[in-house]
This record gives sequence, structure tokens and C-alpha cells, in this order.
Amino acid sequence: MKEEITDSYGHVLKYTGVFGGVQGLNIIVSLVRNKLVAVLLGPEGMGLASLFNTTVNFISQSTNLGISFSAVKHVSELFDRGDEEAIEHFIKVVRSWSLLTALLGMFVCAVAGPILSQLTFSWGDHSLHFILLAPAVGLLAITGGETAILKGARRLKSLAVIQIYSVAAALCISVPIYYLFGQQGIVPVIVLMALASMLLTVHYSYSLYPLRLHGAKGILGEGMEMVRLGVAFVVAGIMGSGAEVLIRSYLNVSSDLDVVGLYNAAVMLTITYAGMVFSAMETDYFPRLSAVPRGDVETQNLTVNRQIEVSLLIVAPMLAVLMVTLPVLVPLLFSGKFVPMVPMAQATVLAMYIRAVSLPISYLTLSRGDSVAYMTLEGIYDVVVVALIIAGYHYGGLTGTGIALVLSYVFNIVMVAAFAYVRYRFRFSVQVLHYAGIHMSLGLCVYIITQVERPLTYWTLGLLLCVVSLLISVYILHQKTSLWASLTKKFLNVFRRHDEG
Repeated sequence: MKEEITDSYGHVLKYTGVFGGVQGLNIIVSLVRNKLVAVLLGPEGMGLASLFNTTVNFISQSTNLGISFSAVKHVSELFDRGDEEAIEHFIKVVRSWSLLTALLGMFVCAVAGPILSQLTFSWGDHSLHFILLAPAVGLLAITGGETAILKGARRLKSLAVIQIYSVAAALCISVPIYYLFGQQGIVPVIVLMALASMLLTVHYSYSLYPLRLHGAKGILGEGMEMVRLGVAFVVAGIMGSGAEVLIRSYLNVSSDLDVVGLYNAAVMLTITYAGMVFSAMETDYFPRLSAVPRGDVETQNLTVNRQIEVSLLIVAPMLAVLMVTLPVLVPLLFSGKFVPMVPMAQATVLAMYIRAVSLPISYLTLSRGDSVAYMTLEGIYDVVVVALIIAGYHYGGLTGTGIALVLSYVFNIVMVAAFAYVRYRFRFSVQVLHYAGIHMSLGLCVYIITQVERPLTYWTLGLLLCVVSLLISVYILHQKTSLWASLTKKFLNVFRRHDEG
């Protein structure tokens, strides 16, 4: 049993490291791009870009019928069977539906332009902007379908390369255009970035499964099961994107674009940073959890608890360091104009501790196919987070929105844990409660230190707590995995070959 536990921890740690490493490289390139864009556009320009991007994502998720999510399951099942003929046929189905949803998304974006302009902006007519953004929605639909094919076929290396190239392309596209045209280049940049991502994804997908139009006529009806599976995911995505649009629209109407830009930068910096660890869940953890038989409660709880433990142990020291260094990172990564968002970002980091625990539990509803429960839980959370952020900004400004995000995650973890307890008989392990208690307490202490105004006390105590958090995580992971043994063996082999040479 001990060997099994060790191997399981090693597996989770390995894939979290692989996908987190790719995500980390992407973030580094993105931070360089964000720094340059922040200097070129300022908070107002970044706020405008945020409004356009969130609206495009909202329309995309509302019209793509969940193909990018539901197609993965079907392609993966056929891939495991090794039935190449069936795979190629179903890929035609996926591509046909992707094209259909692309056309639908473009039509909706263009026709709804005037309505979107009125809902999103309190000044000016931006209908033409949304019409010009319609191609981006179509390109995202095509990209989603081809990405699902690569995921189902286990082409993780290709997906990693696509992510890296897409971020690099975004850097090369956005900076020159913003330098030459300023805010007038926002719409072209969004469309061109979507085009670059689509071309990269299509290149790798078509190399694996070339486009074949023969036999594609009349196969849309075969994808209805796939579409039905994606409906819950679509509805949840609509609610989530709609909540983001409502929040940013409220901040824009009640204040200005500068506040929207500051809010977006704080959320992007904190949530994206933690996403390095969380990115492994969709590609590795979710399939493993789905494979657990519905009645096997013991294995189910073991799988969820181990994922929580590894995620928390890896992300907690990173969050502590981020919280302490934000006053230096923000002007370095963005510009001095973004310093007012530091208190909000530091509060938001606390929410990521909670997310590390709640996210693995949230996947239980998806893995068990409880679409109604998934939509209900997501809908309740979206309503709560919008209400809390509106109240938080009203009473506490930007810092109040950060505290509101923490409260929303507290509400979410109580809700999903209670639901999982009743529906799936999920129980937290003693170790999860122990590790969560230690790291969340340390995180709270770090946040308290960030309120200290004396620089010497701030940095001394803050960095000390970061070191303590890191040492605790390293010690526990060392005890749980054979990581140190593997690294030592590799180093010894390297030295042995060197001596022999």
C-alpha cells in the first residue's frame, strides 16, 4: 500500500510539474507582453481590451455547444480502442460541428453588436467594433474543435508546443500594433491572435489527421450525443463569462476604464499564476477521476484527496512569495500606474489557497456526469460572486473586490464540499485538513504582514514565512514521493559517466 501511495503522489507530482512548467514558460512570455502592452496602452487601454476580450469569450462559449470539451471524451474512447477508421469518421463529425458553431458565433456577434455595445459601455457606440470582432469568435470555435482532437489523441507534446508558440505569436503581433496604433489596434490584435492560434492548432491537428471532405455530408446528426454532453459545460461557461462581463461592465459604468484595467490586471496576475498548478487537472486528473467506478467511494476519495494535497503543497509556497513580492512585481511587470491594484491582488492571492482545495472537489460532478448539479452549483456561485464584488467595490473600492473574491471562494468550498459529502459521500482526509490548516494559516499570516508599513519588518517576516512554507512543502513531498531518490540516481549516473569518460 505504501508503494502504491508513493507511486500515486509521484504520478500527480510529475504531471503537475510537466503541465505547470509549460504554463510557467507561457506566463513568463505573457508577463513580458503584458509589461509592454501596459506601457503602451496604460490602465484605460488594458481595461478596453479586457472588455472586448471577455465579451468575445462570452459569445464564443455561448455558441460553441461545448464541442471543445465533450469531443475529448468521444475521441479518447475511440483512440483507446485503436479503431482508426472510427476515429477518422468521428473527427469529420467534430470538424463539421466546429464549422457550424463558428458560423453561428460570427453571426451572433455581428447581429448582437449594438446590444453588446449598450450593455458593455456607458459612452460611445462600439457596435462596429463587435462586428469586426466576429471573425475572432469563429476562429476560436475552429481552434476548440481541433484542440479537442489533439487532447483525445493524447498529443500532449503538440498541445504544449502550440501553447508556447501561441503566446510568442501574441507577443510579436500585439506589441508592434499597439506601438503604431495604440488603442485603435485592440480589435485587430484580438482577431490576429485568434488567427495565429487557429493556424498553429490546425497545422498540428491536420498533420495527425488530414482534412478529408469526402463522406462529410450529412454527418451532423451523428454528433448530437456529443452536443448534448457539452450543453452543461456551455451553460456553465455562459454563466461564468456572463458574470465576468457583468463585473467589468459594473466597474466601467460606476467608475471608469482605469478601474477595469486595474481589476483585470490583479485577477490575471493572481489567478493565472496559480493556474500553473491547476492546469494539470483537466489533462491528467479529470480522466483519472472519471475512470473511478461510481460505487468505489474509497478510491474516489483517495484520488480527490491526493490531488488536493499535491496541488496545495506545490502552490502554497508560490502564493506566499507572490503575496510578499507584489509591490515589486507590479511596477516591474506592468508599470507604476498599476500600483493601486496591489492591495486587491494581495487579498485575491488568499482566495487561491482555497481554490487549490475546492477545484479537485468541483470536478466530481463532471466526472460523474451530473450535468444539472454542475450547472446549478456554477450558477449559484456566479450569482454570489457578482453580488459580493459589487458590494465589495461599493464599500471598499478595489481592495474590497479582492476581499469579496476571498469570501466568494469560501462560500464556494463550503457549497461544493457539502454537496459532495451528501451526493458522493466525499470526505476530507486527515492529511488534507492538516496540510490545509498549516498552509492557510501561514498564508493568512503572510497577508497580515503585507499590511505592515515598515519595510524592514515587512520583508524580514514576509520572506521568513515564505521560506517556512517552502520547507514544509518540500519535506512533505520528500516523504510522500521517490522524487529525491530519482534525482539522486540521475546525478550519480551523470557523474559515473563523467568519471568513466
